[in-house]
Amino acid sequence: MGLAELVAQKEVSATELLDAAIGRVEEVNPSINAVVTPMYDQARAAIDAGLPSGPFAGVPFLLKDLRAQYAGVPTTSGSQFFTDYMPAQDSELVARYKKAGLVIFGKTNTPSFGCCPSTEGALNGPTRSPWDINYSAGGSSGGSSAAVAARIVPVAHGSDGGGSIRIPASCCGVFGYKPSRGINPAGPEFGEAWSGLSAEHVLSLSVRDSAALLDAGGGPAPGDPYCGPSFEKTFLESMQRPPGQLKIAVQRDALNGATVDPDCLSALDDSIALLTDLGHVVEEAVPQYDVARIGAAYPLLIAANVQAAIDQHAEDTGNEPDAESIENIILILGAMGHDNNAVDMVRAVWAMHATGRQIAPFFEDYDVLLSPVVATPPPLLGVLDTSSTDVEAYLTAVFSFIPFTALQNIAGTPAMSMPLFWNDQGLPIGAHFAAGFGKDDLLYSLAAQLEEARPWAGRLPPVCAS
Repeated sequence: MGLAELVAQKEVSATELLDAAIGRVEEVNPSINAVVTPMYDQARAAIDAGLPSGPFAGVPFLLKDLRAQYAGVPTTSGSQFFTDYMPAQDSELVARYKKAGLVIFGKTNTPSFGCCPSTEGALNGPTRSPWDINYSAGGSSGGSSAAVAARIVPVAHGSDGGGSIRIPASCCGVFGYKPSRGINPAGPEFGEAWSGLSAEHVLSLSVRDSAALLDAGGGPAPGDPYCGPSFEKTFLESMQRPPGQLKIAVQRDALNGATVDPDCLSALDDSIALLTDLGHVVEEAVPQYDVARIGAAYPLLIAANVQAAIDQHAEDTGNEPDAESIENIILILGAMGHDNNAVDMVRAVWAMHATGRQIAPFFEDYDVLLSPVVATPPPLLGVLDTSSTDVEAYLTAVFSFIPFTALQNIAGTPAMSMPLFWNDQGLPIGAHFAAGFGKDDLLYSLAAQLEEARPWAGRLPPVCAS
């Protein structure tokens, strides 16, 4: 918003901001591999054609190379199999971003099909953390989170089907917000993404930019299968309103039995102390739902959607997926989608919606649920690799790392990762805040309060654009 104000006041031009952003890519991208598809010509053409007078007119912006379709630019989904997929039209959210005046000048790295909590796919290689390039930037929006953390841009697009905005936000020390189901549109190609599990939004340096981008991108689109919640105020207005005293539940343990690293518990305790100092009531409590039922349904929902996308592209192009074009873990995941039948898929959707109903009463008793974002600090690169041939070891590593974030995707409820803590190695570890369906305005109000109490934007990683 600060950059947009400079453009509006004619203190800088959109072209000058674009040139500066491109210079930042060239400076830091060789170290972190965040931007994988330059769109400099498209960005200059958009400026030359005259930008809309939207709230972000002239601000450089990056799209995750998954789901966000820009007409005439390949959307690879991080997969060799999709490198020839060229969308004929913008997705509705991208169209809204353009209408808001954002200058889209590149696409960011993502693991294959967004199916890994670390961005290290075979197509583009790993995205490295700006805090330590030996470590993962998280996933699957790892390219966007690293780009924001390294100060290439103040905000970048992401998507989140199991934590894929919040996990990399935690790993890179930025703000990551997953909105309630249905606020941002998924069309026109899809009515919903991953059967409703996945939502799109942004990773940002500031709460303010995140709120304003949700105002710009949110709202129903013609033909949507359902509508998201409605709000009395804009999210930008909501974040400017104090949250009052909140009743906040704390979840320490992972319900899948994963061990939570002491650094992540230290980050949790640090957040509890901050919340208590701010006057909130904090106590331990955990929402109750059928963990075993949803534990079986969740991977099936993802597998069926991934395999459906592969099958559709194979049908459209005549290309057959194989081990040369799709990583081993994705092939195995897709096989699960084929091995189950339509009745299994319907029952998985039932389980997803039942979980939303089961946890809804919890958020009548508590305003917010606080937990770790992840169960360990950012992993070293190579631990989570979709090219792995050891499927059992891969899945064990995944669920040992991310046992907390998928619940909000299943229930369709809002959640955010806030960069409030760094460990002794200098690696960021986020705090995870979730609320009931449609309580996005409450979360933004709390986020703004926490940002004011514990500002993070001045904390710069070792790999940072000058």
